[in-house]
Amino acid sequence: MNMNKLNNTRKVKRNIVKSLATLCLGLLSVCFTACDDDLDVTQAYPFTVEAMPVPKELAQGETAEIRCELVREGEFDGAVYTIRYFQYDGEGTLKLDNGLVLQPNDRYLLENEKFRLYYTSECDESQSLTITVEDNFGNACEWELEFNNDSDAETEGGVAVSDTLNASR
Repeated sequence: MNMNKLNNTRKVKRNIVKSLATLCLGLLSVCFTACDDDLDVTQAYPFTVEAMPVPKELAQGETAEIRCELVREGEFDGAVYTIRYFQYDGEGTLKLDNGLVLQPNDRYLLENEKFRLYYTSECDESQSLTITVEDNFGNACEWELEFNNDSDAETEGGVAVSDTLNASR
């Protein structure tokens, strides 16, 4: 009878080991099929550019200061922002706050989230330009500036460039 009991104990132990092995293999297969190798890392966060109001009238030789702030919904270390502009009416120059004169359609690195632009009128006509801020992930934020040169009109306190300029993809 001792021999019979010993055989039964071995069978029970063998069944427990088989059951545990089957359970472990089942859990491993569930884990491997449920996991995805691709990490979901967000790199391209939407952003806006907020600008303070600027004068509506700008005579030849006058300079308007445009205070801007880049507002990001999230931060990614590898995000790089550039600025460019295109003037389609009138003549003038646009400078960054570090003194760099921007050339139309050339991209320039924005080094700070808060920056100032200085637009100087070089004609006695109305002037219009489009300014674009882009990131290295394809998001862009674009807005237009218009300055009139009407010496007979009263200058208002200023007109807003835009309350918030949204980035689009």
